[in-house]
Amino acid sequence: MKRIQLHWQILIALVLAVFYGAFLADYVYLIDWMGDVFLRALKMVIVPLILSSIISGITSIGNAENLGRLGLKTIGYYIATSTIAIFTGLFFVNWLKPGVGADLGFTKEVEGLALATESFGDTLINIIPTNIFQAFSNGQMLSIIFFALLFGFFITQIQEKPRKTLTEFFDSTFEVMMKLTLFIIKFTPLGILGIVAKVVSEQSDLLQLVSKMGLYMLAVVAALAVHSTITLPLLLRMVGKINPLKQLKAMSIPLLTAFSTSSSSATLPLTMTAAEENAGVSNKISSFTLPLGATINMDGTALYELVAAMFIAQAYGIDLTIPQQLIGVFTALLASIGAAGIPMAGLVMITIVLSALGLPLEGVGLIIAVDRILDMFRTTVNVWSDSCGASLIAKSEGEILKVMK
Repeated sequence: MKRIQLHWQILIALVLAVFYGAFLADYVYLIDWMGDVFLRALKMVIVPLILSSIISGITSIGNAENLGRLGLKTIGYYIATSTIAIFTGLFFVNWLKPGVGADLGFTKEVEGLALATESFGDTLINIIPTNIFQAFSNGQMLSIIFFALLFGFFITQIQEKPRKTLTEFFDSTFEVMMKLTLFIIKFTPLGILGIVAKVVSEQSDLLQLVSKMGLYMLAVVAALAVHSTITLPLLLRMVGKINPLKQLKAMSIPLLTAFSTSSSSATLPLTMTAAEENAGVSNKISSFTLPLGATINMDGTALYELVAAMFIAQAYGIDLTIPQQLIGVFTALLASIGAAGIPMAGLVMITIVLSALGLPLEGVGLIIAVDRILDMFRTTVNVWSDSCGASLIAKSEGEILKVMK
């Protein structure tokens, strides 16, 4: 009952936030602080929650063989779903052709495009932290996950007495962090009220944006909708014998929070809580798959990057060949994996795809006006895919879930 009540509280908060931001924009400063406090609280628990949950999960997995099997399943799922998402976006952008005849005069200047970007190889190398405490401080999620995996694995390799001590310590730490996360969740409606009201108040020319960018927005949202309501539910039902509606209901709170905050990392504590408490996924699975997914599994982002690149190509009258489009698919996949921890990540990742296709970087100015709105949709799809992956992998490991038929 509590989960259902909170679900409705969040929906009511979203409605109130839209009304407040649209009609009381001058007074948004009175409530936007609640969104800042909520996000800070979520970010406060991310690192200790991920560290304790992964180490706790790894010690329960037991050996290298089980860890390797789980890792292959997880990475395989992420690559497969992201690739399907990108091809879905490619279909819609080629079908609707939103960039043909686009108003190039609507382009905005974008600062920061000259920021240094990492290649995929550099991203892989930088997974290994030179200073783990600096990684904790900077929130470098891939590095934290890498360290936690190693630390957890080697706990299982030491003598029984210290192994038992460390295992109990991290299990206890994880339980405390989950209790703290559940406490923060209670304030989700207030946080969402502050966040969304501020976003809505900043969209003063929303109707103009929709009129000029409507077809482009339709291509992105339609592709995201197909991936989230057809592709992923089919995987749940056909592969895992999982009820998609039960899965959706179980994950309603993190999905609504992801939509409001546009941050899969900030939503991670809520995603892990919902996966374990509502869907029935064990900590062993959720602690491994979900932190990794929030960092590298970006179905919505990968789809968006390719659609945006194709839109820019169409707007500039550049006809990309099939091989070029396939290069775009591959680049978008790699760029979405390497998106973690980079300032202005969405824009920077799109410039990587544009560079690979030989498209003008200033074309980003065409899409920046609606980026924040579309970010809400693509982040929701990212989190939905992560949660589906956790349930599917848990089912493949023989777990009995609450979301099964």
